[in-house]
Amino acid sequence: MSVAVPLNSIPAPILPEVAPADNAPLPEGVRVGDERLVALTEAAGRKVSALIARESQGGFLRVAISGGGCNGLSYKLRFTPEPKRGDILVRSAGVCALVDAKTALYLKGTHIDYSNQLIAGGFKFTNPNAKASCSCGESFSV
Repeated sequence: MSVAVPLNSIPAPILPEVAPADNAPLPEGVRVGDERLVALTEAAGRKVSALIARESQGGFLRVAISGGGCNGLSYKLRFTPEPKRGDILVRSAGVCALVDAKTALYLKGTHIDYSNQLIAGGFKFTNPNAKASCSCGESFSV
């Protein structure tokens, strides 16, 4: 099930910082995951990288799920300068994505794509765990 998140729903990050190199040590309590958890397409990776460069306010993309929306759960994307204890770091399409442990339960196997189409453009989530999504395209249920 695909869900679209408009680009203007991504809040700006607060502090500048860049993501670590592949061989850089991670903060204590941060685990490394892989694309079986979440994967970005090349188009999504290019857009996120461009936004990180433009905003210069955090080198990580935090992918989260929170309660709310028409269908009960909604996707949240934001930039953050550093991982938090308990985060899972996934490197995909040149992007360092962070997922907290609770979100990982709902996100497993999700693909994030990006479309620059004028209508229905933005980030699109294909989540194999979603059983239904709202017509607004920003919320889902499991």
